[in-house]
Amino acid sequence: MTPSDAPQSRWSDLDRPPLNVPALRRGLLRPGALWTALDVVGSTGSTNTDLAARAADLTEGTVLVAEEQTAGRGRLERSWTAPARSGLFFSVYLTPGNVPAERWGWLPLLTGVAAATGLARAAGVDMALKWPNDLLVTIPKDSDKLRPGETPSGQERKTGGILAERAGDGVVIGIGLNVSLRADELPAPTAASLALAGAVSTDRETLLRGVLRSLEHWYGLWRDADGDAAASGLQEAYAAGCATLGRTVRAQLPGDRTLTGEAVAVDGDGRIVLATGNGLREPVSAGDIVHLRGAEGGLT
Repeated sequence: MTPSDAPQSRWSDLDRPPLNVPALRRGLLRPGALWTALDVVGSTGSTNTDLAARAADLTEGTVLVAEEQTAGRGRLERSWTAPARSGLFFSVYLTPGNVPAERWGWLPLLTGVAAATGLARAAGVDMALKWPNDLLVTIPKDSDKLRPGETPSGQERKTGGILAERAGDGVVIGIGLNVSLRADELPAPTAASLALAGAVSTDRETLLRGVLRSLEHWYGLWRDADGDAAASGLQEAYAAGCATLGRTVRAQLPGDRTLTGEAVAVDGDGRIVLATGNGLREPVSAGDIVHLRGAEGGLT
């Protein structure tokens, strides 16, 4: 049997070893901790879909991780695919019962702050947030980090995304993160990975522990403040890490409406506030945000 004929094993890509489940459980499932259960599956369609289907039987703090997702979903039903064990694909189940439901909209933004701060520590990479729930990194200008024919730019690229969905009495929050994807594996020119951004560590267990511990910290602050984003420090932290603020953006809104303006604030409800050309300030609660550049509106 030649190497090309050999069946793929869980160790076939030595740069992408499988997660050590017992070690993750020892590090995260502690008495009094938020995380109560952690499972890893080899492959599934979507960890969000799997947890949502079991929501009635879940305890808060359940974590489901997939080594590979075959039908991962982002916002606006966009697909999210990546090679097996090349990233972190996981969902958590939270039940913030003491928090008024109208404040639950902060959960995906909270998860963004937690992921960005956790990854900055664990991977040594500067992270930024694109409203409402994209994780950005900056690719170095080194030519060997880029695709053939691509111009070195140092621009921010998407390396992860967050999707929150109501399920049962709680919320399922999914995170997809490109960790070790090489340039020729990127799904789009606007995508990136932690490895391409120069991460000091791409060990997925270290990164997963870092994100989940950070999420536990921020979720605890937010719950203790009854979901008040200002009192918990969440609103300030999100604004500090948000790459959308201060930029001219185009918001593609429901109903095929488009709004262009400068993103000037994130308000108490988690909405991005745009200052438009007519002097008005308009909050946007749902929509697709595109960062623009210059008077001609060239995409960044």
